[in-house]
Amino acid sequence: MSQLQCLCAHEVKQTGRVAMQRHVGLFGKGLFAKKSIKKGDVIFLERPLVSAQFLWNALYKYKACDYCLRALETAEENARRLSGIPGLNLPHPELCRVRPELHQACPQCQVMYCSSECRQAAAEQYHRVLCLGPSQEDPDHPINKLKDAWRSMHYPPETSSIMLMARMVAAVKQAKDKAHWQKLFSHFCSRAANEEEEIAHKLLGEKFRVSYRHVTSWFVPEGFRSLFALVGTNGQGIGTSSLSQWVHACDSLELPAQQREQLDSFIDQLYKDIEKETGDFLNCEGSGLFLLQSSCNHSCIPNAEASFPENNFLLQLSALSDISPGEEICISYLDCCQRDRSRHSRHKILRENYLFVCSCPKCVSQMDELDATSEEEEEEEDEMTDV
Repeated sequence: MSQLQCLCAHEVKQTGRVAMQRHVGLFGKGLFAKKSIKKGDVIFLERPLVSAQFLWNALYKYKACDYCLRALETAEENARRLSGIPGLNLPHPELCRVRPELHQACPQCQVMYCSSECRQAAAEQYHRVLCLGPSQEDPDHPINKLKDAWRSMHYPPETSSIMLMARMVAAVKQAKDKAHWQKLFSHFCSRAANEEEEIAHKLLGEKFRVSYRHVTSWFVPEGFRSLFALVGTNGQGIGTSSLSQWVHACDSLELPAQQREQLDSFIDQLYKDIEKETGDFLNCEGSGLFLLQSSCNHSCIPNAEASFPENNFLLQLSALSDISPGEEICISYLDCCQRDRSRHSRHKILRENYLFVCSCPKCVSQMDELDATSEEEEEEEDEMTDV
């Protein structure tokens, strides 16, 4: 049985002797080590309460399972599309783990799943409410209008999706035990009304506020702003790629030196072709709400990081350094390039996107730096914060 099958939705697996505890107190929440954790240890595996592919990502034919976001293209199909070389043949095709023969479509709306298990899980959690049936391609359907309105305000690179919130609403609406789902969502950090308004304004903008009024019957207007605040500050990005998984499998092959050199040269050239044709958008991308991962606070020098090694929404949190008992487990809300910027630049991004001022050891040690941001950083920040 696969790891994905072992874990129920919103279930967490702590691996080996590694353990941690979630703490919620007066000053917020955090995740702390109960035992020693070594660098490279897998701290836990977790499935999201709910997840969704980004809308532009799906529109540009990044084919992913509508439930677990597993990439549906084979590695070769993926490489051909991204490189623009239709006749491209990948060596070692047996290393591709995509199984098209297992893929299933919803009988009513034809959205695709990687397996019958995912199709059933989606139907049981939210899809019976959200299934568009024969109206899947109808531009006048309220859900399609909602998607179009969202896309008109949120161009790539994407950071969130209106469908993540729609699935949250549908999960509660469809559930027999509605209180159970409401309790699960209540575990995510709550915000004061003015903070919710600020996050909602950032995610929505005035244009979208007007656009979504014709579909408010699909949502409860009271609390809609809270949904945006919850997703805006707790959503975790998810990226999957059958090509990337194939490349990692190639890296693990034991080959004679000449064959290894040929394979590495082929992969290097493939990525050059992809960069020329497609740019930086290589993955199926979306976001999800993870109950335990969302308890991790930010640090500009994180001791843990999240990854998705199973090519689906299963999150793996691994230690970047040794962690002592009682030490807080922190991730970074910034990418590697952003963490290398000035303290002022990092604080600007965190303040505008997460509404807090970082006081990690790195930021404290740089308190005497001038509050200045280079023109290059400002341009990149504008791209980051223009969600």
